[in-house]
This record gives sequence, structure tokens and C-alpha cells, in this order.
Amino acid sequence: MSTRTGRPPKISRAEIVAAALRVIEEEGVGGLTMRRLAREVGSTAMAIYHHVRDKEELLLLLLDDYAAGIPRPELPEEPGERMVATATAMREAVSGCAWAVDVLRADDLMSVGALWYPERIVDAAVRAGLTLEEAVDAYRIIWHYTAGEIGGRAAARKRRQEGGDTHRERVFAELDAEEFPRLSEVAGRWEELTARDTYAKGVRAIVNGLLP
Repeated sequence: MSTRTGRPPKISRAEIVAAALRVIEEEGVGGLTMRRLAREVGSTAMAIYHHVRDKEELLLLLLDDYAAGIPRPELPEEPGERMVATATAMREAVSGCAWAVDVLRADDLMSVGALWYPERIVDAAVRAGLTLEEAVDAYRIIWHYTAGEIGGRAAARKRRQEGGDTHRERVFAELDAEEFPRLSEVAGRWEELTARDTYAKGVRAIVNGLLP
């Protein structure tokens, strides 16, 4: 009995984007390849290339789709507060899409929909008295702090979910109180203290330090 072969089923760009998101959520950005995506949609890599040029274009589509669905908050008029509020909104937006941090860190991939955040931060910094070049520096500093904070908290959350003693806990349990008196004093509360959300305090300190 012969096996019937024919053209793979037609797929739409929306189906490809949805499948790519599933792959990323399960395997991370590094796990997304055209071959892996083709298996996910039950088609061929060549069929996918009819819709998207390459992986980078696909990631941009994902970013634009995500950014389009994020509500944009009302911002205060005072430039410093505007920068803080925009940075906080940016952090909340990216925190809901952890894979986006890895994509955006590369800097080569810019989602037009996500440019709302740097535009507001740079503009507020200029209105506060920075030159345009200094304002771009300010945005970059805020972004690196934000991306690092999101990544660090995500890693800590994953470690807590896995359970068991961590290397840090073993180190803190054996601290020499004479050599590390302050750390020894808080060793038993270190996880509790470092789990606190200090983003607002940190980004406010950064903005205050950057503005004239």
C-alpha cells in the first residue's frame, strides 16, 4: 500500500508567530530554529520562509505583537518622575515576557512598538536639562539596570521553585562572624531580605543621580 504524499498544509503568518511563542516559552529563545518551528506547525522550513525572512524577523514580529497588547500608563509631567514611571512601566511590561529580555539585550533587534519607553525616557531627560547624548546614556543605564533586575529575580525565583539548599545558604551558614560581622547578623534573613522588591528605590536613585 503506497503512502500518499503531497504538499504540507498551508500555514498563516499568525499561526507561525503563535507556534514560535510556544517554542520559546518551552525551550527559550535559543531553542527556536526554523526546523524546530516547522515541526511545531507540521510543515516545512521552506514553507515558513515564505512568511518570514529569518529568525530575527520572527522575533521582531513576536515583540511587536506583545508590545501592541500592553496598555500604556498615564505619565506625570515632572521629568524625573516621568522617567521613573516610564522605567517602572517598562519593567512591568518586560517582566510579563521574560524571553524578551534575552532578545532586547542584543540591541540589534528593535521592536517599533517597544520604542514608546525609550522615547519617553529620553525626552524627559532632555526636558530635565540633559543633552540628547546624555539622555540616551541615561536610558541605556536605566535599561541595563532593568534588564539585570528582571533576569536576577527570574533566576532567583526558579532556584526557589527547585527547592533544596543552595550554595549561598551553605556559605552563609558557615560565615565567620569576626570576619563578616554584618553579613553574619543577617545570614538567617538573607533570602527574605533579598527577595524584597527594590526596583522602584533603585531606579529612583539612578534617575536622581543622572539628572542635573
